[in-house]
Amino acid sequence: MNMAKLEMVVGVFMLIGILCLGYISVKLGKMELIGGDYYTLSAEFDSVSGLKPGARVEIAGVEIGKVDRIVLDPKSGDQALVSLKIRSGIRITDDVIASVRTSGIIGDKFIMLKPGGSDRFLKNNDKLRETESAIDIEELVSKFIHGKVD
Repeated sequence: MNMAKLEMVVGVFMLIGILCLGYISVKLGKMELIGGDYYTLSAEFDSVSGLKPGARVEIAGVEIGKVDRIVLDPKSGDQALVSLKIRSGIRITDDVIASVRTSGIIGDKFIMLKPGGSDRFLKNNDKLRETESAIDIEELVSKFIHGKVD
């Protein structure tokens, strides 16, 4: 009887430990088990070189969402279509400018949003009109070396 009680206590302790470990892993990994509270926007870029799904989306240096997916635009065939997940409660004006930026000299790429002065706001599944693509350092160096800088 005493041994069965000890095994039960150890089993409950192990179960609580595994649940705590799972909770901490989800919180530290910034994972979402049940979708989260987001709405989706999309933007077309000429180049998103180095940008990856999961990259952050910022306004004024504050993270407000993340890049959900990046695909080649089926309509144009020569632009990248980026899907952004923006936290609910964050209102984005319809004249916002989205640009691909780098954090630090050789840091990760992210999307920076520069709000405009409009009083109209984007809704779920709307498309951003103004975008600025990533600067391709290799292309700039190549132009400089070959004397084709404008």
